[in-house]
Amino acid sequence: MRLNRQGLRYEQMVGLRTKLALALLLGTSCLMASATEVAILHNGFTIRHEKRILVGNTTRLFLSADDETSFVDVPTAEIDRIEPDLSPPPEPAPPPSIAPRAGVVAAPVAPSAAATLPPPRSTVNVADAVSAASDRYRLDPDLLNSVIRAESGFNPRAVSRKGAQGLMQLMPETASKIGVPNAFDPEANVDGGTRYLRELLERYNYDLIKALAAYNAGTKRVEQYHGVPPYQETRHYVASIVRDFNRKKLAQQKAAKAAQAQASAQAKHSAQVPGQAKMSTQPPVAKRARSTSTTQTLAKPSNPPTGN
Repeated sequence: MRLNRQGLRYEQMVGLRTKLALALLLGTSCLMASATEVAILHNGFTIRHEKRILVGNTTRLFLSADDETSFVDVPTAEIDRIEPDLSPPPEPAPPPSIAPRAGVVAAPVAPSAAATLPPPRSTVNVADAVSAASDRYRLDPDLLNSVIRAESGFNPRAVSRKGAQGLMQLMPETASKIGVPNAFDPEANVDGGTRYLRELLERYNYDLIKALAAYNAGTKRVEQYHGVPPYQETRHYVASIVRDFNRKKLAQQKAAKAAQAQASAQAKHSAQVPGQAKMSTQPPVAKRARSTSTTQTLAKPSNPPTGN
């Protein structure tokens, strides 16, 4: 009887150890699944994220492990590979009173100051300014439009509470540094903002998420946290731009597929129509000969005969 009890206790201890081992294994796997990773896209951009899920043909990348609303949707087919993020852990967050915007924080602009803003010198519209800057700095115009939408809502006279100005919301210090004398000039503002965004992309090895975060919160904050800072404004800013940019690209892909299908259908239809038209529209021989004779008559020279 003692042997049976001892054997039963032994089996219970072994079973308990097995369960503990399985629990530790599952816990480790869960941590691995939610560890920080980097999505590398086919276009060279990279997106640092805390976790990801599949939603149909889209991969949802969460920029924060705690905030479920801070995410970007990327077509799965555009992701080349996923790699672990080997960058060092971020430093502790500073007090909330630190301003997220880069550069010297200007005093809030009074509402009445809008009437005293210098008028834009350029008569170029926003679309032309975006097109010129896109060609000059080799950035997708859809990306620039998404940034402008998030920054100013396409208002060339927009002024933020922190003093950022114009379409791409350049801080006075940044505008001076990149050579933009009048941030309310749409052409100069878009050119300067695009140039600055290009510099940020090159600085962060074409990591679009880091570049956008630095455009909003500053390079010091991005380097301090090795990615998107833990500011709700910055995370929402980055997510909204990427979401709007992806929406445009998906719409373009659908339109291209529809146009390709329509062109293919028209080509197929045109390949069948000529044979039928030839049979139905071929004129009788007599009428065709008369038509040829008329043509030959019109083609004759109009000079009178010279005679002998």
